[in-house]
Amino acid sequence: MAILVAGVLVSAAAGTVIILGAKAIKAVSKGKQLRVEKLTEVIVYNGPCKVLLVPFTYRKASLIDATSLGMLDYAKIKDGIEGKVRIERGPQLLFLGAYDEVVKLGQGLTLSKMEYLFVEDQLTGVVSVVRGPCVWFPGPHDKPSHKKTAISLEEDEYVLLQDVATGQRWIHKGKDLVFLEPTWRDSEVKKALTLKSYEYVRLLDSVTGKVSVQRGEGNVFPGPTERLLDKTKMTATDLKSNEYMRILDQNDSRIRVVAGPNLVFLGASETILDGGKQTAVDVDDEKAVLVRDIRNGQLRLVTEKQLFFPGPDDKIEEVRSLICLADHEAVIVKDKDGILHFHYGDPAKCKDSTPRSFFLPPHAEIVKMHWSRGLRREKRNLVIDSFDCRPQFMWNEIDCRTHDNVELILETTLFWEVVDLSVMIGKTGDLPGDIYNQIRSQFIKHVAQVTLKGFMEQLHVISGAVFAEDGDFYTSRGVKIHSLEVTKYQCGEKRTSEVLQQIIEETTNRLNRLSQAESENEVRLFKLQGQLEHEKLNSQLLEIQHEHAKLSAAVAGEAEAEQVAAFVKKLDEHVPSLEDRIGIWQTLRKNDALSVISEGGASLYYTPNDVDLSIRSSAVSKT
Repeated sequence: MAILVAGVLVSAAAGTVIILGAKAIKAVSKGKQLRVEKLTEVIVYNGPCKVLLVPFTYRKASLIDATSLGMLDYAKIKDGIEGKVRIERGPQLLFLGAYDEVVKLGQGLTLSKMEYLFVEDQLTGVVSVVRGPCVWFPGPHDKPSHKKTAISLEEDEYVLLQDVATGQRWIHKGKDLVFLEPTWRDSEVKKALTLKSYEYVRLLDSVTGKVSVQRGEGNVFPGPTERLLDKTKMTATDLKSNEYMRILDQNDSRIRVVAGPNLVFLGASETILDGGKQTAVDVDDEKAVLVRDIRNGQLRLVTEKQLFFPGPDDKIEEVRSLICLADHEAVIVKDKDGILHFHYGDPAKCKDSTPRSFFLPPHAEIVKMHWSRGLRREKRNLVIDSFDCRPQFMWNEIDCRTHDNVELILETTLFWEVVDLSVMIGKTGDLPGDIYNQIRSQFIKHVAQVTLKGFMEQLHVISGAVFAEDGDFYTSRGVKIHSLEVTKYQCGEKRTSEVLQQIIEETTNRLNRLSQAESENEVRLFKLQGQLEHEKLNSQLLEIQHEHAKLSAAVAGEAEAEQVAAFVKKLDEHVPSLEDRIGIWQTLRKNDALSVISEGGASLYYTPNDVDLSIRSSAVSKT
């Protein structure tokens, strides 16, 4: 029995070992990994393989899939014991070590020809540049930047670069691809300055302060510290044959004058004066130019015919026109010494052979007089620089009072003439004002001596007296007064003016009535004269008609006599007796008279004595 029990126990133990042995063998296929955590360590088995696991010698065993890495895949793995990091790149099946840990799975960066990366090694701090075309896989401690694109420059483009580590700056020109280094900084891509043959630029170096000038044709690439002095490219100034420019060199303050035709490019330190190009002065018969030499301050008048270009030290003060005087004009010129010269257009008035056509000399000026203007000469603002020597009119308005204290406003017309300028300018500066005040005082004096009625009756006498008196006053001022007339007067007070208006209206009406009566008398006289002329013409007409009747009767009688004579003469052969022939004629005339009467509607009565006719008829025998 004991043997039987022992056998059973042995059989059971053997069966148990067989069962445990079957479970302890692990088959690991391809792409799998067996990870066994033993009591003191971890062991991994990469498939395909079979692993015998002894019971009670490990704590955990697990199958895990290997990581499949493609062509562009990578894995960042860290060793948990040593702390080392490594990169595993595909293509492969990645089996991790016992203590490995996948920190990161990623893909390599594909860089084209124009792309690049900054890669920083975090252990050393060194940053490197990875340029395409390539596929970049990081190292264990690499930290990449974002993909960057290289700067593409055309032939006429450039970019300003700066190395922040050294502070150096430079220009990189096209045609090229620019891959920046980690410590480089760039600016925007700029176009080179394309200059034509008549264009230029001035470049200022901000470090040295030096200015350089670049002319076309071509492309200009400014240096790293250079900027445009004039903000933009400049165009050379095109000067025509009658143009010039004044240019100042700011380094030595020298001025140069460039005359046309020319193309002017400014130098590095030059600037244009006087606002740019100027037109030369045409000096001819009617123009001259007054020029000041700024070195010594002297003035000169250039009258020689030419196209005048000023020198570097010349300043054109004024372009003067030829002063040409007409026969009635005159001007007064004061020279630098204050001496007056009188120029007349009429050669007969010239005393010192002064010309009638001349240019105003240097340091000389035309004398201007300020005359009063207006009816009462209230404002002295009429500037006279050319005198009209012809007789001319002056209209004035004067206030005065009569002896019976009636205020009158007179309007006068003065016809006057300047005959001697030298006398005038020596005596007065306001000739019209002097004349007005003189005439005003004279009218006040004379009008104050008469009443209103006397003024109205003696108006022309008063104006004649004012005109005739004090002739020396006008002669002493070189003036001749030709005539003085009062053209209008009115009362200053409204009430008096109304009374005066009534007087004037009554006088006017009386004059109108007289004029009307005179007109009627003239009409009657003209009518009588017409009738007289009519009767005279009728008398002449009757005389002419009488003469005409006599002539007609004479002609008719002569014709009748000729007719009777011819009739009587023709009957001489057949009717020998003259009395018979005359009787026949009378009988024929009576027949004609009867015929005429019978054709009309009139009645004619004859007495027996008037009709003394005998009508005989004789029979004529026919054979």
